[in-house]
Amino acid sequence: MAEPHELTMLEQAAAIREGELSPVELTRHYLARIDRLNDSVGAYLTVTPERALDDARRAERRLTEGDAPPLLGVSVPVKDLVPVPGVRFTMGSAAFADHVAGASSRQAELLHEAGTVLLGKTNTPEFGLPAYTESLVGPPARTPYDLTRGAGGSSGGAAAAVAAGLASAAHGSDGGGSIRIPASCCGLVGLKPSRGRISPAPLGDVSGLGVPGPLARTVRDAAALLDVMSAHVPGDPAPLAPPQRPFLEWCDALERAPRRLRIARWARPDVPGVTVDPRILEVYEKTSTLLAELGHAVVDVPQPLDPGDRDAFTPVWAVLAALPSVPAARESQLTPMTRWLRAQGQAASGLDYVRALAAMQSVGRKFATAVAGYDAVLTPTLAQLPPPVGALRDDADPAADFAAQIAFTPFTGPWNIAGLPAISLPVGWSESGLPIGMMLGAAHGAEGPLLALAAQVETAAPWAGRAVVEIGTDGAAPIG
Repeated sequence: MAEPHELTMLEQAAAIREGELSPVELTRHYLARIDRLNDSVGAYLTVTPERALDDARRAERRLTEGDAPPLLGVSVPVKDLVPVPGVRFTMGSAAFADHVAGASSRQAELLHEAGTVLLGKTNTPEFGLPAYTESLVGPPARTPYDLTRGAGGSSGGAAAAVAAGLASAAHGSDGGGSIRIPASCCGLVGLKPSRGRISPAPLGDVSGLGVPGPLARTVRDAAALLDVMSAHVPGDPAPLAPPQRPFLEWCDALERAPRRLRIARWARPDVPGVTVDPRILEVYEKTSTLLAELGHAVVDVPQPLDPGDRDAFTPVWAVLAALPSVPAARESQLTPMTRWLRAQGQAASGLDYVRALAAMQSVGRKFATAVAGYDAVLTPTLAQLPPPVGALRDDADPAADFAAQIAFTPFTGPWNIAGLPAISLPVGWSESGLPIGMMLGAAHGAEGPLLALAAQVETAAPWAGRAVVEIGTDGAAPIG
């Protein structure tokens, strides 16, 4: 008999509807695992056991009343970059270690309305800025596959929670790879939706870079969570029209043979001097072969961006770093990386920022135009395997720290610049058992066809049995 955390999110939801598993039972199971394992993986900054059990009891009442939405009773934590009323809201910063949210994000509301259980707020680096999850407010988030290595960032806590069996699935956000990076490090599916797909309310992202999205063990779980998250608030900037059918249905349409797709691919970074680990390139070639065996035309294309094209990203990112209002007395509690970025952002004039946005949009159009003639694009998710905790962080030289992050993640950021959807899939593993993600991207608004292709890959090379990790005294050993 499988343990509850070994079931996928949709399997748990089905068991709850069928009376085989109760929401309270599932919640207590997760809370016990969090109590035992969270210190090892750094998944949660704040655990909310009373709120979780209240949510679970509410789900049980809805069951008895015949009100059973698809995700009723499953556990979906929220990344600590968005507020939940009455819950500690740190944004990954020691400067806000004692802050409690008064308002709510629309994402938290949608998950609550769907009947999910809030176990807590997941770990994130300060203001979600770095590609690693290491801060001064909590322990580092680690990939459960090797506790000496980081979970990636900035949704590292969310990914660690799902991979270690401390949540059914998780809410994340992605401004430069922050869902896909941890998904690759932790052996999960991580989807960055299109710009305009999901409401950023009440906070917003004036740059258009960031978007919420799901981290999950399977493509179907990610699609089901996207269905819940894809709702708008009146006044949202440039919202996408609702999909013609639920995203989950795209994953379930595999009985019909998918048409032959034209899939572009490249594995050369646009960042000078960056090389891709040979073990990642091996998985890239195997994934290309798999796509061809599935009947698709896989076409080599040049790297769409030239060296320097992404330079406009940095000043925009710096201005975003400067947006949080930090009391002067607490500025010293910020990390050196945050202070370095904020200084650049605070020095930029309004005209500087608008010019950087315009330059970034130009690069986004260049990227989108280059991939527009293809149904999908394949690249590695990352250029390196998950690095040891602390390997990227350089408090003495934040500029070197930032450069190391880009060298680690050269493939993810352009999809944010262009506002296009992209998904990381855990299709490979190193000889030492570390997960290796491959990324598929598509045109703006094409999450449905992208999820259908991802589900086809998952059916041909299933990974769900490896995506829950049991942590023991000797480190981590995959279940399955």
